[in-house]
Amino acid sequence: MRAARALGLVGLAVALAGCSATARIIGQAPANLPLPPGVEVAFNHRSDHQYRSPIDGRRRSGDDLEALVLDTIQRAETRIQLAVQELALPRVAEALVRKHQGGVKVEVVLENTYSTTWSAQHPSDLNPHQRLRHTQLSALADRNHDGQLSGEERRAGDAVAILQRGGVPLIDDTADGSAGSGLMHHKFLVVDGRWLVTGSANFTPSCIHGDAGDPQTLGNVNHLLRIESRPLAALFSAEFNRMWGDGPGGSTDSRFGIGKESGEVQTVMVGPTPVEVLFAPHRRRDAHNGLALLEERLAQAQTSLDMGLFVFSAQGIADRLVQLQQRGVRIRLLADPGFASRSFSEVLDLLGVAMPDRLCKLEAGNAPWKRPIEGVGTPQLARGDKLHHKIAVIDAKDVITGSFNWSPSAAHANDETLLILHSPALAAHFSREMDRMWQGAELGITARMQRKLERIRRSCGSGTQRQPTVQHS
Repeated sequence: MRAARALGLVGLAVALAGCSATARIIGQAPANLPLPPGVEVAFNHRSDHQYRSPIDGRRRSGDDLEALVLDTIQRAETRIQLAVQELALPRVAEALVRKHQGGVKVEVVLENTYSTTWSAQHPSDLNPHQRLRHTQLSALADRNHDGQLSGEERRAGDAVAILQRGGVPLIDDTADGSAGSGLMHHKFLVVDGRWLVTGSANFTPSCIHGDAGDPQTLGNVNHLLRIESRPLAALFSAEFNRMWGDGPGGSTDSRFGIGKESGEVQTVMVGPTPVEVLFAPHRRRDAHNGLALLEERLAQAQTSLDMGLFVFSAQGIADRLVQLQQRGVRIRLLADPGFASRSFSEVLDLLGVAMPDRLCKLEAGNAPWKRPIEGVGTPQLARGDKLHHKIAVIDAKDVITGSFNWSPSAAHANDETLLILHSPALAAHFSREMDRMWQGAELGITARMQRKLERIRRSCGSGTQRQPTVQHS
């Protein structure tokens, strides 16, 4: 994959309007940005690349994350290990079946919510989220667009069913004899112990390309890294093996969640690039947990910190950011619009706002900033799309990424990956992605937040403090 073009900044203009503002970037795209040896990165919403969407056949902006996955699978000669929360891309399933039938050892781990065939389900038996998913996948499978699914369309459109028919070994996070971990939230692919693909994207149409039947959507805002490194691939293969156990053999030797006993952060070199890897979850008393690692690395920021987050509900990190603000570190945070105004969102802390929940309770330990910052906002997205990144760039040289949302559940309940790559060259790509999202972002207390605040305050007043017993995903 070619290195991505940079979004050069000639200037940054922010027009303030009351409590909120709109960010605007003025610039041109210069020559391609370099990448560190052995590392590639793709962003599905970038504005200077295009591909043809397999959903509707239209040209659209962005990198084709599915094509990156398919190309990596095609390279396999001996073994494929895939651990992803959800797999709903039929072409990926077909590629895995072909490799399996060609003699490559293929193993798949899914989250238990998504390990059954959707085409055999009836919408009336599903909750609202599952019904929406069923509707979207049905629309994707409806190749002749007649509003009816034939038996062949169901067969060809159900990725899990394709794996099952093809004989690909598959387990979920109940294989350890439990009801499952908090979430089997990993998103990684290891091929031949040499190539690793990982990042924020689930292998689904809505996470990569957009929703079938809705051409306005471009998919959740995501990225994937492809890294060629046997030492790094070995760490992920070992994590996979802990979860896999004997696979579908029937023994309860798989390990998920807390039972997996995740260890300390590990560091390997990918060429000249140090890469830190931490697998979650950890017990709350374990000092090696992911939130503690994030606090430690963020505390090292000297000049700047950029964050693009789907979920930010870790009070300790918000409190750490106060210290960075006091030291003069430039902080910029973009959050998913649907999450930012939830009562337990730390985005509200940075804006100096306290919002009671539906029970008129404030988050335990809630600490709105006395000096709110202007560099907090939500990007402009099509209805239905989400900002799904879990990224940070520290001092334009260190990148934090992975499946790990900044939440207690990610640290203490879910199967997760937290990656820290120390590379100014790679950081430039993630900074450019932040700049792209920043363009047109709504900053400060948005009109949506203000309406919600006024509605809740009419019912609850300022609310009362909740005791520290509830955690959020």
